[in-house]
Amino acid sequence: MKRRFTLSALLLVVGPGLLAGLSDDDPAGITTYSVLGASYGYQLLWVLLLSTVALVMFHGLAARMGVVTGQGLIGLVRQRYGVRVGVVILLALVVANVGTISAEFAGVAAGFELFGVARYVSVPVAALAVSILVLRGSFHRVEHILLALSTVLLAYVVSGILAKPDWGDAAQGLLVPTMPVNGDAIAIVTATVGTTLAPWGLSFIQSYAVDKKLRTEDLKLERVDVISGAVLTGIIGFFVVVACAATLHRTGRTISDAADASIALQPLAGDAAATLFAGGLIGAALLAASVLPLSTAYSVCEYSGFEAALDDEYRQAKTFYLTFALVTAVGALIVVIPGIPLVTILVATQVLNAVLLIPLLCVMIAIGRDENLMGELILRRGDVIAYSAVTAVVISCVVALGVLMVLG
Repeated sequence: MKRRFTLSALLLVVGPGLLAGLSDDDPAGITTYSVLGASYGYQLLWVLLLSTVALVMFHGLAARMGVVTGQGLIGLVRQRYGVRVGVVILLALVVANVGTISAEFAGVAAGFELFGVARYVSVPVAALAVSILVLRGSFHRVEHILLALSTVLLAYVVSGILAKPDWGDAAQGLLVPTMPVNGDAIAIVTATVGTTLAPWGLSFIQSYAVDKKLRTEDLKLERVDVISGAVLTGIIGFFVVVACAATLHRTGRTISDAADASIALQPLAGDAAATLFAGGLIGAALLAASVLPLSTAYSVCEYSGFEAALDDEYRQAKTFYLTFALVTAVGALIVVIPGIPLVTILVATQVLNAVLLIPLLCVMIAIGRDENLMGELILRRGDVIAYSAVTAVVISCVVALGVLMVLG
């Protein structure tokens, strides 16, 4: 039976798109957007716009694949391409996810240190909090809390407004593509695309749509959910960029991460903007630190054929819960080890994410065209051309960055 397009019907479906999209505004993403704004002002805002369009497309495809097949992405990869290909992609995804989880807890540490709380306190407490939330809560309780937590990201909108940006220049940067031809610009463009369209986000939204038990009748409403999540992600990224462009770029300040941006904003945009920026960093980190282990646990269970549902009790889904706990613990531990080269680990993780994104996008297009799996909801010719064009752009960025790294 088809659900009518009403607010109550939408609220029953909403979740996968919003959480997958907003979780992309994690500390790695906020750092990328901060550096983009501080280094290039409003000039590269158009890259964020195109990345948001790509996010709508591929998150929509992932949700559709999950609803139609009743399987997560890794499960479909194993079914269509075999055990060996499946395990290679799974291992790469797990390694990249653990590194990215470390980035989330590094964001927790950096955000709380701005308020005088040591990482040796904030990180273990945060890891324990997200574990209790996910491991002890029902599906709907976890979903509602995570959606409530995502509202903290609106702090970046207020922070951007308080920075008093030049809205005319921002509109021009958003709608008129221009770009310096140098290695640093190519690197930040690639990072922006990669952090917005993250591999773990693609895996998460598909698995979460399956866990939420959405039906093909829900796909039109889920499309609204996906578009809402992607657009809000782009809006938050936009305000992070303009906040840094209006203050740091204008005064020639350079930064290396989002915590630096918060500190630098204080004398330029006032205490309120700086505090909101720091608070947004903590909220973004906690949201992503909850979602990323979930994505990893779903993927491991899909490949191994075990139960993977938030409503299952521990004895029914041991692999799911143990995987979540293990990757959360490892990610938190990495951050608190004295002297560990965290920046090197995070950079290597982001490179791996960018490389992993290419086969995942290609696999998604191939599965989307498989009539045996997708039935009447296969990708049509025009869809394939559009998805392939986006994939070609991603490949070009990654290849260009790889060449620069080899030559540089």
